[in-house]
Order: sequence, then C-alpha cells, then structure tokens
Amino acid sequence: MLRLLLLRHAKAAWPPGVLDLDRPLAKRGQEAALVMGNYLRSERLEPDLAIVSPARRTQETWEHVQPVLGDVEMRRDGRVYEAPAGRLLTVVREVEPQIRTLLVIGHNPGFEELARLLIGEGDMDSILRLGQKYPTAGLAVIDFDLESWEDVGKKSGRLERFVTPNSLGNGEDD
Repeated sequence: MLRLLLLRHAKAAWPPGVLDLDRPLAKRGQEAALVMGNYLRSERLEPDLAIVSPARRTQETWEHVQPVLGDVEMRRDGRVYEAPAGRLLTVVREVEPQIRTLLVIGHNPGFEELARLLIGEGDMDSILRLGQKYPTAGLAVIDFDLESWEDVGKKSGRLERFVTPNSLGNGEDD
C-alpha cells in the first residue's frame, strides 16, 4: 500500500511589496502548522519523504511540521509551486517505490484538483468536506492499493480522511 499526504500550506500573510513566492506564514498559520504536525505524529502519519514547494509559506509550514516528525528527507521541487493537478501527478509518479508514505506540501487550487482526480472511493463525509473547501493547512490522506507511485492515476485512490485545523478544534479554516 502507498499513502499520499497532501498538506496545503498554512495561512500566509500578505505583506505589501512582497512577491507571492516570498509570502511568509501569518501567526495563525504558524499555529495551524504546529497543530497539523502534532496531528501527523499522533496519528502515526509519518512520511518517508516530504516534497515541498519552494514558496516561503510552504517551506515555513514544513519548518513547523518537521520537528515533531523527526528525521524525514525533504526535497524542494519547483514544479509544486502553484502547480495544476497534472504537474503534481507527474511529481508523485516520479517518487521511488521504496517510499511508502509521501508528504507533499503545496498550494491550491492544484491540491484540491489532484485530490478529486485521484479519489475513487473513501470516507464520504471527508469527500464532501474536501469538495466544499480545501482550506489552508488542510490535509488529505489518500491510500493506494498499489506497489509503485508510477501506477497512481485517476480514481485509483481511497480518501482515508480529510482533516483541517477546524475539524481538530483549533480555530477557523481559511
């Protein structure tokens, strides 16, 4: 079995004069990233590899999540920045088969589009909530009954859960 963890970056600030790529996390985003990192650890959702967009807000999300996960290899991949679903799927399909749990930290709308593309079945409540909104710091856990990432495709996954800071009782979702 393969497991894909799609974590949208936490809430970012909009400082004047700062390029989109350089936007930092807002204080609320820092707190939400910590919540999600603790959730990943408590639920034993530790990845074998993290692929992270080079945007400052995704890198800072990783910096808040990583300490509670321990020693996890991280790769920055520019293709994840503001990527459509097709490009994200290419990134996922290139992952080595020995990686069983993959965490990708990136952006919407690509994450929501990718999740919809991959999910063929799963927890109906989670599917409905994901379809309504994929907020910042939202986490989709998608399982595949496959041996290789290159076989991941349309409707091949099962949405095991969709979690947000709000669903964990930690503030509002953005």
